[in-house]
Amino acid sequence: MDSSPDPHRGRLRKAPENFLRPADVAVVAREARGGRRDFLRGAFAAAATGVAAPAALAQAAAREGDPHILQLPEHTRGLGQPVVTDGYGKPSKYESNVQRRQSPGLTQTAQASVSFAPLQSLFGIVTPSGLHFERHHQGWWDIDPSKHRLMVNGMVRTPMVFTIDEIMRLPAQSRFHFIECGANTGMEWGNVAVPTVQYTHGMLSCSEFTGVPLIALLEMAGADLRRARFVLAEGADGSSMTRTIPMDLVRSGEVLVAYGQNGEMLRPENGYPLRLVVPGVQGVSWVKYLRRIELGDQPYAAKDEVLHYVDLMPDGTHRQYTSIQECKSVVTTPSGGQVLLDKGFYSINGLAWSGRGKVRHVDVSVDGGRNWRRARLQGPVMDKCLTRFSIDWVWDGKPAIVQSRATDDTGYVQPSYRQLREVRGTRSIYHNNAIQSWLVQEDGEVRNVQLAA
Repeated sequence: MDSSPDPHRGRLRKAPENFLRPADVAVVAREARGGRRDFLRGAFAAAATGVAAPAALAQAAAREGDPHILQLPEHTRGLGQPVVTDGYGKPSKYESNVQRRQSPGLTQTAQASVSFAPLQSLFGIVTPSGLHFERHHQGWWDIDPSKHRLMVNGMVRTPMVFTIDEIMRLPAQSRFHFIECGANTGMEWGNVAVPTVQYTHGMLSCSEFTGVPLIALLEMAGADLRRARFVLAEGADGSSMTRTIPMDLVRSGEVLVAYGQNGEMLRPENGYPLRLVVPGVQGVSWVKYLRRIELGDQPYAAKDEVLHYVDLMPDGTHRQYTSIQECKSVVTTPSGGQVLLDKGFYSINGLAWSGRGKVRHVDVSVDGGRNWRRARLQGPVMDKCLTRFSIDWVWDGKPAIVQSRATDDTGYVQPSYRQLREVRGTRSIYHNNAIQSWLVQEDGEVRNVQLAA
């Protein structure tokens, strides 16, 4: 079968971005507490039917001649807007639906909530700063950098306090890394819970971060690097977020005290003016509004390490300090809520990542894991960074189950749900890196499903 791209086939209708009104959120929360998801699915289906399908319009244009070709548009005949209408550039008004969004009913308090990045609408590996996912425990702040301070104390010879200007004067490094919340995909542990990839995997972003290696600041303070085994990072927001970081990561130089993101200062929602960057480790350890680093010889057992961000095991015990984000991937096109409008050629693409290093390869299946094909990796492939993959596919109009399975350079292979649940059970919240399945139905609609095997 000829699999060469055909520009007249393989059209795809986007997923509805915002399928719940604010008034519906309370209803979804109540239904979810009762273990029912029918309302959520029904609301999504109703939104999907309201999206105009372009197939009939395109066919009519082909018969009668496309007016967008035959008639010169206004922007070709007139004078455009002046330079620097906006001092800070904004996306096109035609892209206004591409937004990070909250998942209804996930939290009871808006300040202690999550926004999800629209993975299905992004290209490459870099997440625009304005679409970066958020997780807050006490809301976000826009802090005056002239008044912000970073203290370094504990097992150091000379406790020190740094201003932002003093940190920015030091030799800087810039590196690309992904950041993923430990609870990403957490709603899917028991069964299918949400319809689109924005809500299944959207607590994930990737940026170029700029800052100073934490080890440099510790050495300036005369840290006892022989006896010290951990650092405690503390944030300046009202939740006093505190996390233990192993010194092995700090000694390697990869942990940054960052002030820059994607070529500019951090956004307030992302920790302005200072945050920690801990590559490969769950996002809660990337402490925002960073104000203190304490050096010690044992884990600190902070509140968010003993009560939250722990793994509930099948025997009822809790597993602590499992911070590394294991190898994982997800297909973003086609994915839940999208509709394939034609038979024919499609480019399956998605994202892969590993908290232990680089992605070695990604395999893609369109028959629920019975057969796998090796996907292309889009360069550059970097350490502890998102990697974009793609593979050609000719859809014959029959049902298909699309999956991706990533392998990192340690040899670790992303598990199926069956493999993961054999070890972790179904009652957990955190660190779900199982293979995601998307069912392409005969009518072209794509749904989130889970396979028993």
